Amino acid sequence: MARSTILTVSGAAAFSAWSLAVAQPPNALAQAAPGLYEIAGLPGAKAPARECIGDVTVLGQFEHRRSNCTRKILSSSGNSVTMNYQCAGGGFGQSKLTVITPRNLRVETQGISDSLPFNYVLQARRVGECAAKPPAIIH
Repeated sequence: MARSTILTVSGAAAFSAWSLAVAQPPNALAQAAPGLYEIAGLPGAKAPARECIGDVTVLGQFEHRRSNCTRKILSSSGNSVTMNYQCAGGGFGQSKLTVITPRNLRVETQGISDSLPFNYVLQARRVGECAAKPPAIIH
């Protein structure tokens, strides 16, 4: 009985450590803060888009930002991270995120979206905090 308890506790501790490691951004992205980002370089866009980014690693899957995707970090060194991702529904991509400054990132991304290839470079610049959501009105 004691042995199974020890195995259960050590297994739970290992899982907790693993899930904390997964939740942490790669070291190269640790200095880039979540917030409101102005994103330039979108294909077909005449002006930069503004998006509230809660996790800067999502910038690496910008083409599929509203999709359910799994990400895998291929490399992380210095100020850059290379990742690939696979999305439900068949879209996928590979991106290199480079931290220019803590408020400015370059995203080189390519892959397949809606059965068509994409390949472009984005500049993401943090311009402030995300707008707070208004409180819900209770009747």
